[in-house]
This record gives sequence, structure tokens and C-alpha cells, in this order.
Amino acid sequence: MSIAGEHLKGFAPYQERHFLNINDNLGDWETIKKYYELLLNRLITTSLDMEQWVLDRSEMEAAIDQQSSILYILMTCQTDNEQRAKDYSRFIEEITPAMKPYEQNLDLFLLKNVQQYPLENTRYKLYIQKIRQDVELFRKENILLETEVDLLSQEYQSICGQMGVEFDGQEHTLPQMEKYLHEPDRDLRERAWRAISRKRLSVKDSLNKIFDRMLQLRDQIGRNSGFANYRDYKFKALHRFDYTPEDCRNYHAAIEKFVVPVWKKILYRRRLQMKLDALRPWDTSVDPLGRSPLKPFVEDHQLTEKCSKIFARVDDSLGYQFKEMSQWGMLDLESRKGKAPGGYQSTLNEARKPFIFMNAVGIDSDVRTLLHEGGHAFHALACSHDPLLDYRHAPMEFCEVASMSMELLGGEFLTEFYSSDELLRSKSEHWEDVIFILVWVAVIDSFQHWIYENPHHTNDQRIKIWKQIRSRFGAEAVDWSGFDEEHAYLWHKQLHIFEVPFYYIEYGIAQLGALQVWLNFRKDYKRAVGAYKQALALGGSRPLPELFQAAGIKFDFSEKTIKPLLDAVEKEL
Repeated sequence: MSIAGEHLKGFAPYQERHFLNINDNLGDWETIKKYYELLLNRLITTSLDMEQWVLDRSEMEAAIDQQSSILYILMTCQTDNEQRAKDYSRFIEEITPAMKPYEQNLDLFLLKNVQQYPLENTRYKLYIQKIRQDVELFRKENILLETEVDLLSQEYQSICGQMGVEFDGQEHTLPQMEKYLHEPDRDLRERAWRAISRKRLSVKDSLNKIFDRMLQLRDQIGRNSGFANYRDYKFKALHRFDYTPEDCRNYHAAIEKFVVPVWKKILYRRRLQMKLDALRPWDTSVDPLGRSPLKPFVEDHQLTEKCSKIFARVDDSLGYQFKEMSQWGMLDLESRKGKAPGGYQSTLNEARKPFIFMNAVGIDSDVRTLLHEGGHAFHALACSHDPLLDYRHAPMEFCEVASMSMELLGGEFLTEFYSSDELLRSKSEHWEDVIFILVWVAVIDSFQHWIYENPHHTNDQRIKIWKQIRSRFGAEAVDWSGFDEEHAYLWHKQLHIFEVPFYYIEYGIAQLGALQVWLNFRKDYKRAVGAYKQALALGGSRPLPELFQAAGIKFDFSEKTIKPLLDAVEKEL
């Protein structure tokens, strides 16, 4: 894929447009507005009219969403490109706010007409339930507030994307610096860790300012919509029909009770293996036996080619789909200066093609990241047949089952990258990561609940609570003495807190689901993969418990599910 990424604009629609003109400029508000008004003025006289109206709306929204996605992808691929930043900012400042009142009017139009001309209940029940929820939450005064939050999110992306570290005479991106934390030379690791931390602390005031304003805006959004706090509003906005904040607190408690002791044991064993009096922050990623870091690939094309083979070994059709993505130019994998942090999969919703973004630097976790994002991509492709845009996206709790399951299933075939000894190392590191992510989810989710339940806190109070939560979930197993400030602002690296608040418990829920998929895979390979693919094909057309059931697993993240799954992971370790 070229860095410019201009080819993203050239994909034809998945199916021929029925409602929109193929030559329309959907970056122009007057063009978009024309279609909103056509929908709002349409005469509905039968249930078939109503269904066609829904499909025409879906076609329009998919095309507009694709326009927005392309602008976002181009901006994150090159945050230091001024024109791309301007194009994306213009869309979220001018187009997105203008659309929101029209979206509300379309929702009201549907709810009014569907009473007289009902849609088929089994097919559209969940769709209407979500729309009813959105109508209840909508407040016109929130539009400008949400726009400002989006712009602040872009500012966060830009600051993080442009952070370079001068180290040993060369400039590196932050992801490139992470490689040094896997080196056996402890002095080298410490110097690298300190360099990374200095860079992060150099922007802490800017990031704090951004987040404080985000917090203020979000609190006002929640209160404008009639909620005591933003947390309660966001649970409704995320269409969390199947669990509550109390369920999240129960997850936190179960993790503290069952998982934290295992995580502490892992770190204790690591300390003994490394013959250290105390583990320091730069000691947690390196091989504890002093072996050189795993180097699964050197060139990005090797990562692509070998992961393609892994996907094919899981299932032939998945391997074929991934090859197609590569041929379409839908992979941007390497880390480079100016590129936004992290990794994601985004779908061009009219072309119905997935795009994968990540920052590969040649380490073991890069392989897991591509397997993870590949799972998201297969999910998008599996439900691409559905004509309804809303049903081509599952709830995030199940989207992450798709990705985390692929990490585990693909992890069975890492001989494409490693010798047998290296494979054992990679698997061991991954199982430790599974334990860590269950704990880290509890940390981040607990922190976010407190933040938005106490929106008028000071920075000192926030730091105090952050450290208390970290301590609750085992932070004392690593010695942070002398690095109080670095520890206090460790949460700054978690982009979800800035950009997608309360989108994190999903990883814990999904990890438990993925572990169940993996256990099924161990028992009956073909049946487990078949159920996995069948569930992906449902998209968002079923409630969460039914999606989990279709995959052959349970939707549950309480103590009764966590304990036996933890036992299985411990056995692997």
C-alpha cells in the first residue's frame, strides 16, 4: 500500500447504488442534505415501502461513513500531513454536526411510520430497539460538545503520532523504541525505558489539558441527556442492553480475587529467573532467561506472507480473504514517524472492505496484533452480505471475540514464524499476556468508572486514585520507586481513555469468550471454527447472548466463568 493511500477512494460500491447517484460528492454538505430531505419527505403507504426506506437510508449512511473512514485512515497514517488533518477536521467540524439533527429526524420518522406499517419483527426488532434508544438520548445542545470532543481526540492523535525519541544517535518512533525493552542487556533496556518515559512526560501537561476538557464536555453531555453522570449515559449510548455497571464491578472483584494472584505468581517467577531483588518497569517484557528477543520477521512483507499462511491453516477461506486484502492495498503495517499510535481495523462500509492499520517493528507482539486485527477483518467480511449497515457491525463485546479468538487459533500455527523452542517461548509470553490483559482491563475500567462518577476531581486526586487502583490489582509486584511521576501518568498511553471512553471492558468480556472458543477448538477443530465463522456472519443482527451462543460459548464474565477458564490458562502456562 502506498503511504498516500489515495487508492482507498477508488473502490466501487459492494453493490450498485439504488438511492444515491454514483458521482455524488459526499464530502459536500448540500449534497448529503438533499438525500436526508428526500428520505424525510418520502410517502410511506405499505410495510414494503417502509423496508425500502430503511435500506435506502442504510445505503446513504454507509457511503457517508466510508467518506469519513477514509479521511480518518489517511489522517492517522500521516498525522504530520497538514492537508489530511484539515480534511478530517473539516468533516468532523462541518459535516458530522450538521448530520446529527437529520439523523434524529430520520429516527423519529421511522418510529412514527413503523407503527402503521410495521417491519418484520424477527429481522428488525433489535434495529428498532437501538433507534428508540438513540432517540431518547438525543439532545441538540450536545452536538457542538461532541464535535469539540472529536477535535480534541484528533489533537491527542497528532501529539502521540509525532512523538519521536532520540536514542543512541538515531530518532525512533515510540513503537520502534519498544524493541529495546526486549533486549537482554539490562542497562540498554533501562536507558530505553527512561527515554520513552521522558518523552511521554514531556507532553503530560498537554495531554492532561486535553483530557480535562474532554471530561468536562462529556460530563455535560451526560447531564444534558438527563443522567447523573457520563458513565450512565454512555452505557445507554453504547446499546449495552445485556449488562450493567454493577456487572463490571463484579468483574473487577473476580479479577482481584482469582486473576491477580496468578499475575503476581508470574511476576515472582520472573524475578527469580532473572535473579533480581526487585523487578523494575524495564524488566517486564524481556525474556526472563536472558535469551535474545524473538524476531519473527525482518521485512513487513514477511509478516504479511506468514500470517496469510497461518490464516489459511485455520481455515482456507480466511487465508484467501487475507490475500485479497493485501492485493487490494488494505494493509498499512510498518511503524514510521508521523503515524498515529496503536492498531485498528476500519471498514469502508460502502465497498464493504476492511482496512488494517498497525505499527509493526519486528517483535513477537506484532504477529499477535496482525492476527487480532485479521479477526476483525474476517468479521467485517463475514457479515458484508447484510444489506443493513447496522447489522454489518456487531457489538464490540463480540467484535473482540472475533479478534481475540483469532489470536488463540492462529497461535496454534506459529511454526510459520518459529522453531519449536521459539514457539514455546511465544506461546508462554502470550498466555502471560492473557493474564495481564484480564487484569489491565479491570484497572482501566475501574479507573474510568471513578473518573466519570467524580467528574470534578483534581489532578492530584486522579493520580491518587490511579495508584490505589493499580495497587488493588497487583502493581506492587513491580518496583516503581524513583519513578513516581512516570507511574502517575502511565494511563496517558491508553488511547481508549481519551478517544473511546468505556470501550475497554469489552476486551475482558471478549477474552473470556475467546478462551472458550479456543477450548472448543482443542476438542473439535472443525466444529469450533465452523461455529466461529457462523457467529461472525450474524454481524449485529442478534443480541449479545445469542451471538455468543452461536459461537458455542457463554456470554458471562462473572466469577463462575472466570475461575475454570483461569485454571485452563494456568495449565498451559
